[in-house]
Amino acid sequence: MTWWADGPTGPGHRKPAAQGTGARRAFGATWWGRAWIEALETRARLDPNRLPRGRGYARSGAVLEMEALPGQLRASVQGSRRRPYDVVVRVREFDAAEWDRVLDAVAAEVGRTAALLDGELEPAVLDDVARAGLDLLPGPGELGPRCSCPDDADPCKHAAAVCYLVADLLDVDPFALLLLRGRDRDAVLAGLRARRGGNGSGEPTAEPVDEGLPARDAFATTARPPLPRPPLPPRRPGRPATWAVDPPAGSGVTLSDLQALAQDAATRAWELATGAGDGGLTLTKDEDVARRAAAALGTPAFEVLARRVERAPRDLARQALAWRAGGAGALAVLDELWPAPADELADGRTALADVGPVRVRKNTLTSGSVQLRLGRDRQWYRLDKVHGTWELRRAPEARPQDLLTGD
Repeated sequence: MTWWADGPTGPGHRKPAAQGTGARRAFGATWWGRAWIEALETRARLDPNRLPRGRGYARSGAVLEMEALPGQLRASVQGSRRRPYDVVVRVREFDAAEWDRVLDAVAAEVGRTAALLDGELEPAVLDDVARAGLDLLPGPGELGPRCSCPDDADPCKHAAAVCYLVADLLDVDPFALLLLRGRDRDAVLAGLRARRGGNGSGEPTAEPVDEGLPARDAFATTARPPLPRPPLPPRRPGRPATWAVDPPAGSGVTLSDLQALAQDAATRAWELATGAGDGGLTLTKDEDVARRAAAALGTPAFEVLARRVERAPRDLARQALAWRAGGAGALAVLDELWPAPADELADGRTALADVGPVRVRKNTLTSGSVQLRLGRDRQWYRLDKVHGTWELRRAPEARPQDLLTGD
């Protein structure tokens, strides 16, 4: 587990090393953190003259990075020199026999075991460990701070700062104290599970396994009640709840952005649940942009989308109108020209001849300001010239003459 001075950015548990230069704050916001500080100052027998300097360093943000490992803490601390000092604080690990005593004592309390298996570490765990004749918190001689700085004090101010910031580490995850004693959360929970279902030796006992009933038999028999029908999806997509707080300042994400994405996800999930569509799972990036633009046309969100995808608003509007008219097929035919066979264009030439002279180019038939295009899906699409640009605004038809009615 690693904690960085720049806060929670990235995987794992991360926490600021301090609250800013000169911040006068106490260490230990939780009972585990406070218990560590009390043990550090009253029981561990570190040099009391060095601890105040360590508190100041910890508050100033000098601890740049701290990592908790079995039996030790490793940290990088910025001192007076340009290169940070390397600090290692060793904590005495429990050996295998001691861990058996600890786990046996904790497992004897059913409620405590259940809490631990749920990921909660209660204060009474200290009493459980004490019954085993041990202590999770450091006692005399159980902390060994070392630093690469030239100060031979034990501890130096850099190592003392790291010792104080363990309280922050425990505020985030009190199981880190178990890690310092030699076992991580998963190992401790595995040992407790074995004792909860075991035979006293720490090994789990075999439990009878319910083989269940094959689905074929469940449907074939009438002796059992019928299986419940799955609930039907709603008639329309749901509306996501409003966020309680705004995204962090400077994140580049607005509340309206999140709301729009959540609503879009709800609509796509509804399509999948009802069979009304594939939820856009097969769309390419350009197709998905056109789909989003089609929904945003005529709203302030359209300009924002155009800016973010780095498209000219006029070009994006052209693609959005095509998507509204015919989805992915219309978007493909908007800019793609392909050599269609002459016999497949015959019906289009005949239909467009009533408009005027027809020019043929690949899969396009043009007469004046009207153009018919044959898509690779063998659907006909009509485009009209608007301000010098061919725009597609009508749904496709199987027969080209149906695109010329109503003019």
